[in-house]
Amino acid sequence: MRVYFFATCLGGGVYSHTALNCIKLLQKEGVEVVFKKDQTCCAQPSYNSGYYDQSRQVALHNIRLFTQDHPIIVPSGSCVGMMSHDYLELFEGHPDYEEVRHFCARVFELSEFLDKQLGVCYEDKGAPIKVTWHSNCHALRVSKVVASAKKLIAQLDNVELVELEREEECCGFGGTFAIKEPEISYAMVQDKIKDIESRQVEYVLSADAGCLLNISGAMAKMHSNTKAMHFYDFLAQRVGIGGPA
Repeated sequence: MRVYFFATCLGGGVYSHTALNCIKLLQKEGVEVVFKKDQTCCAQPSYNSGYYDQSRQVALHNIRLFTQDHPIIVPSGSCVGMMSHDYLELFEGHPDYEEVRHFCARVFELSEFLDKQLGVCYEDKGAPIKVTWHSNCHALRVSKVVASAKKLIAQLDNVELVELEREEECCGFGGTFAIKEPEISYAMVQDKIKDIESRQVEYVLSADAGCLLNISGAMAKMHSNTKAMHFYDFLAQRVGIGGPA
């Protein structure tokens, strides 16, 4: 099988190590991964800010970059929500709609692809550990891929998942929201971290780089003892193919 890999803005700019671990997870299953170097933002920040014409230009650039009929794998429920759902709304009534619709049908979040398309079965090679999980809002409500991530965690015999009391509450990132409303954003992430710390776990995991960047940055300011880790770095380590982030 051959797939395209869409790294996302944060995957390319901040979490490049995570992007490599995502590719290794696919290669472990015998999948050939194609990375298009001219890929760019999924257009969600501009779309959420009301710049629809500009967002269509960005979207069409990506759509016409991934020309062959391969699945497009994305390590972010947020970007998947944009690329598989919001693109349809963005192009409704436009001449390019059918081209966009075909593209959207090929977009998969990585955990969803590993779980539902590849049917992976993992052997846990790590020591016993307790973790908790933060659900990105778009992964939970738009792309709806959280269940697949948790199914993968459940395969890891030495990992105990302790659920958050208020898992479905936003961490306060929200893309441009964190910039436009920094005081509200920081209050929200403080509440999220208090919930995380109350679980008494070693790590909080998330499969969304934006949320993780927000949570880990606030944790550092609050001198939290809990560590934040990207889910795909954690998963790669547990199955023995990824080094420390």
